Amino acid sequence: MASVELEQVSKSFGKTEVIKDMSLAIKERELVVFVGPSGCGKSTLLRLIAGLEEMSAGTLRIGGKVMNQTPAADRGVAMVFQSYALYPHMTVAENMGFALKMIGTPKAEIDRKVAEAAEILDLGDLLQRKPRQLSGGQRQRVAIGRAIVRKPDVFLFDEPLSNLDAELRARMRVEIARLHKELKTTMIYVTHDQVEAMTLADRIVLLNKGRIEQQGAPLDLYEAPANRFVAGFLGQPRMNFIAVAAVPDMSGVTREAFTLGLRPDAIEILDGPRPGAVPGRIIVVEQLGTSTLLHVQLAGVADLVTVEWRGKAAHKAGGDVWLGLDPAKGHLFAADGRRLAL
Repeated sequence: MASVELEQVSKSFGKTEVIKDMSLAIKERELVVFVGPSGCGKSTLLRLIAGLEEMSAGTLRIGGKVMNQTPAADRGVAMVFQSYALYPHMTVAENMGFALKMIGTPKAEIDRKVAEAAEILDLGDLLQRKPRQLSGGQRQRVAIGRAIVRKPDVFLFDEPLSNLDAELRARMRVEIARLHKELKTTMIYVTHDQVEAMTLADRIVLLNKGRIEQQGAPLDLYEAPANRFVAGFLGQPRMNFIAVAAVPDMSGVTREAFTLGLRPDAIEILDGPRPGAVPGRIIVVEQLGTSTLLHVQLAGVADLVTVEWRGKAAHKAGGDVWLGLDPAKGHLFAADGRRLAL
């Protein structure tokens, strides 16, 4: 395993700057997830670490060694891509051991390493099959096994689960978390899926437009977002944002407008009107089994407000409802997006 350090790293494609003066330190054995919307630079950043793209500026260190001019094959990293990229004419065992064969590793050693990886990934009974005989989840495990046999210092995952269905994604998340604990190695994982980020990461690095918006433990970002972007990106269902009327100060000058952010599970459904209650009309009801989402229209609020009710709700679309909006359970954001202390 090895640490990874980026110091004032930038990457431009022509006149377009994709990564902007970024500094980041990843510790040995840490599982760090790069997450953010499409086009935020997360995959480009991973490719810079892998050596598949050349940095425009800055310094990259892996295990304390500068890697700026080091070829990808000599950086001690192994990358698992979104596409499985398996050779269709080779067996599972041949696919997993191909990189070792290309560098002249003795066959006995290849067989041993492939067997070890197959045991870790529960692929022992599939080693003689061809990729076409495997499910999507099995193919992804073979791609991961191909990385494991190389014994890298750092594993790099570039949206490896995006081609799988929802059930397989959930199962593979558990597999990757287990793999990290078993191998005790440094892992960097890229995804646009905030659920993957929250469930897998020791630390999340949330990117936006080539910059780090915030980094930290998943619950730290969830409970104390640095700004409105972070608050809106993390959390499912997403946070509600309600404009707060600007208030004149003592001199009569109107202060900046604010936005109140409330998670759907922080809004109370009341049994009737009471002081401070807000009336609304239910537009859509989503029954999810363990919970129900009510999408409510409030007077003077453009976007629907989402309320999460634990369990099944008797509420129907078109019905009226009273909501309790407790600012103490929410977050206040300034006009520029910064989260303010309540």
